[in-house]
Amino acid sequence: MVSLAQLRDANLSGLAPAATAYDTLAANFGKHVQNMQHEVLKHVFNANWVGNAAGAANASLQRTGSRLDAAHTEMSAVSGLLREASESFLLAQSKLQMALQEAQKLGLTVADDGTVSWPAPSKAETNDPGYNIPEQAKALANRISGAVAEAGNADQKIAGLLNSLTERARNGTGLETDKAAADLKAVTQQGVDLMAAGFPPAGASPTEVNSWWKGLTSGEQQRLIEAHPDLLGMRDGIPAVARNEANQLNLANLISKYQQKSNLTEDEKQKLDGFIAISKKLEERRGKQPPVFLIGVSEEGQGRGILSYGNPDTAKNVSAYVPGLGTTLSAVGGKDADRALNVWNAAAAADPNAEVASMVWLGYDPPPGLEKLAQGDPRPLEVMDTDRAAKGGAAYDRFMAGLRATHDGPPAHLVALAHSYGSTTVGLGAQMTGGTGADDIILVGSPGTGATKASQLNVDPGHVWVGDAENDPVSHLPPATRVANDVALFPALGPLGDEVYKMYSPDNQLWFGQDPASKEFGANRFAVPDGAPLSFDSHSHYMDEPKKDPAPDDAAVSVNNIGQIVAGKYDHVTRQGQR
Repeated sequence: MVSLAQLRDANLSGLAPAATAYDTLAANFGKHVQNMQHEVLKHVFNANWVGNAAGAANASLQRTGSRLDAAHTEMSAVSGLLREASESFLLAQSKLQMALQEAQKLGLTVADDGTVSWPAPSKAETNDPGYNIPEQAKALANRISGAVAEAGNADQKIAGLLNSLTERARNGTGLETDKAAADLKAVTQQGVDLMAAGFPPAGASPTEVNSWWKGLTSGEQQRLIEAHPDLLGMRDGIPAVARNEANQLNLANLISKYQQKSNLTEDEKQKLDGFIAISKKLEERRGKQPPVFLIGVSEEGQGRGILSYGNPDTAKNVSAYVPGLGTTLSAVGGKDADRALNVWNAAAAADPNAEVASMVWLGYDPPPGLEKLAQGDPRPLEVMDTDRAAKGGAAYDRFMAGLRATHDGPPAHLVALAHSYGSTTVGLGAQMTGGTGADDIILVGSPGTGATKASQLNVDPGHVWVGDAENDPVSHLPPATRVANDVALFPALGPLGDEVYKMYSPDNQLWFGQDPASKEFGANRFAVPDGAPLSFDSHSHYMDEPKKDPAPDDAAVSVNNIGQIVAGKYDHVTRQGQR
């Protein structure tokens, strides 16, 4: 096993030159092999020499040629393995050195066994709510042990391969072409696995992931994209361009995987439909402006998909839209992709001089649509609680932190945009430690966020925005404590609107807490059309296609206002009175 001291003090400068020397040796030996094949063998075989002696000589020469070719292959394997050793050990050593330097800056002591200690806190530090040395020490200890373990893992695998190659050289089996080819394949694949072993642990922050990624060479990055697209594509902290390339590869792999499955379940069919819909959307948008980036795709849960119109790493104004109840993976390549494009168009019109990125983020499992109840599926009833929203909120916060970590140049104007149950998801995420990291939060058609005040969402309340159609039944759902089991109350909400809402929901309380459109909540309310009564349509038109000068009752009023907020043009937002 590799110790901390060994990794810290190791002089690895000789590994890369050794690999280069073996490259040179293999290249020169390869020229000899070519000379053997093109000069010696060619002349002998074309000499019209016949007879027993000629047959024996030809067979011997062919055998020698094959053995030389195998020797060349074995040399290439050694060369590749030495290069992998250099890259893997240097990467692990770099991680260790970074962690040790951070520990030194914080005044921490790191023992040779990796134990991290620190001086007893002063009285002032004890009373300081920002004092978090123990947490920092624990995080650094994990990084240190991870780097040492990574080096130990690489050392064990590399040593095993080198011993195998050495043994083949001793016993002569390395001169057999099939075994030499297998050795080269093993080394090549092992090299990729060694790089993959250096992935930051699952709990690493997006900033740590981004730092690790930047520490790789462009060649190492490309090899990982091609070999492990499934591990990179959904990793927050990896830049958008790399995620897009990895996810497009993984999307093709997932489509192939599910198409080859027999007897797909309904959930699997739904995922396959979603993968195909995303693939079609990418093809449809190919070569068009704005460019589309596939920021995420996976088979986790009900399926994951993240599409971005524009590059979020270079855009000045960035929004990430979270859909709600009944959203399936197909919607990421369908109506929700269209909504994200409408937001892009509205924001670009609001500020034509600023680069925009507008995303649809399905990085969680919204409750399935209510139509599933008729099929005997009880999962739609989960819309009545916040379990899915809480898990989604944590994932969304991490995604937004990743956008911050990968952005080039000055920080972007980052906007969290959420609809329906998605607003509960974003609202709960915003109340977690650190919040969404957004500059503005936009909630439309919201049944509540779990918060009683906009100030609880970890942003200035002046940057919390609410769009709420008066005839949207979802934004009038009374609290569960008032409704109890009398679901017959719900149909009455449409025609009577606010009057029924006030009757059953005093103090502006909704299913998931304070009405975000109320005075008590304290957010900005922007104008949206009232929508048609007695219909759920008014819940679905907040992000309809924008227009230059929509009439007051036109659904485009809503997305136009959203575009102004995303562009940071707050003075151009049409306001509406709070409830």
